[in-house]
Amino acid sequence: MKATRVIAAAAAMLIAGGCSELTVPDYNNPSLEDLQTNPTPTKIAQAAQGLLVGTRVQHGTQNGYVSLLGIIGRESYNFDPADPRFIVEMLIGPLDGGSPAFGGNLFGAPYANIRGANILLAALDVVPGMSDAQKSATKGFAHTIQALDFLYVINTRDTYGAPIDVGTAPTGPPAPIATKADVFAHISKLLDDGLTELNAGGSAFPFVLSPGFAAAATPAQFAKFNRALKARVEVYRGNYAAALTAVNASFIDIGAPLTLGVFHSFSTGSGDLTNLLFDPTGRAIVAHPSIRSEAERKPDGTLDARALSKTATIEARTVQDVTSDLVFTIYESNTAPVPIIRNEELILLRAEARFNTGNAAGALADINFIRTTSGGLAARGGFANAADFTTELLMQRRYSLMFEGGHRWIDARRFGRLNSLPKALPTHNVHSRFPFTEAECLARVPAPSEGCG
Repeated sequence: MKATRVIAAAAAMLIAGGCSELTVPDYNNPSLEDLQTNPTPTKIAQAAQGLLVGTRVQHGTQNGYVSLLGIIGRESYNFDPADPRFIVEMLIGPLDGGSPAFGGNLFGAPYANIRGANILLAALDVVPGMSDAQKSATKGFAHTIQALDFLYVINTRDTYGAPIDVGTAPTGPPAPIATKADVFAHISKLLDDGLTELNAGGSAFPFVLSPGFAAAATPAQFAKFNRALKARVEVYRGNYAAALTAVNASFIDIGAPLTLGVFHSFSTGSGDLTNLLFDPTGRAIVAHPSIRSEAERKPDGTLDARALSKTATIEARTVQDVTSDLVFTIYESNTAPVPIIRNEELILLRAEARFNTGNAAGALADINFIRTTSGGLAARGGFANAADFTTELLMQRRYSLMFEGGHRWIDARRFGRLNSLPKALPTHNVHSRFPFTEAECLARVPAPSEGCG
């Protein structure tokens, strides 16, 4: 498909004024342009499946969302001998918005997918041969995926904010950069709109979802996934009553496996992607040594079961005076799925929402369930105060959600604890957010006062 121009509103387009091109991946066959001019149910199905490809694209790479946020959050290092920027830029800095694989990463791809969803949504209004229920189910799916992509963007740009209006015309001015609060409000509304549409979506989607969505394969099941994301979003916003309502409507189940959830899928099939977070020898990705050195001990004196089961020891490696002797065992093959959200996170989200809505006993029950079930640790007593609860919550989230999606970094930032993250050397820094891409800054005259170097 033809390259289009990147603007703030749609990173699938190329900015006027001599900025670099970004070609939108041809997620579907026929192209998005053909979908706009001649939509059919088959093309709608292909475009919907393409959104799963688009939202996954930077999650199984060694310079993608999980890996880069893991480095900043001191869950991991990357000792790739071919690129010193994994240390020089990610650990020392500054993050460079003109570096598309590092500081300028994790921006264009989500917006390309958001724009693709908008094209799909517009096509649904005119496509023949689909029932109202099928259209509604597809709209609810698309709005939920859009919310997820916006969440990935604002998690990296934080208080810099982000563009919302991805429907801006290619020849028009760049979309305004909305505040963090406005972006989160937009995400929340997308999820609520999606829920309404999913509830009117009948018993089946008119397309097949990837294997990682087995727990969300029908509109009713997908609605529970939608509420799981809503719970995370409202916790991030500090809207704990709304978070509690959402988590109770999700797939949370204290009697189900903690691994129950929705995942990005990978395979070795022709044209598909493998999970490059699988690095069993630590050629590049290694685990941060503090994972074991700071772990709690079980009653028998051994380490937290999560620290032991999710990492393994190797011969110590040192690159640029940074050392680790641990690798991750979380991803057991190059086709292992990457979690989007799991039952274990939902229980911890409920603990946070319960504590902050006056139910400390319920929060303690959830925390102790995770401590004993996931970590093999002893149950603890009540919380002395809010700070004690936060310390405990972040410890459990650190080990339960390790190297799954930047949770440690995001959590440390939202509780004002970035300074608690370890630095291997005095020259190292803990970045609080990614800058805007260079292309995004060049599209605006004047450039934004923050986030543009």
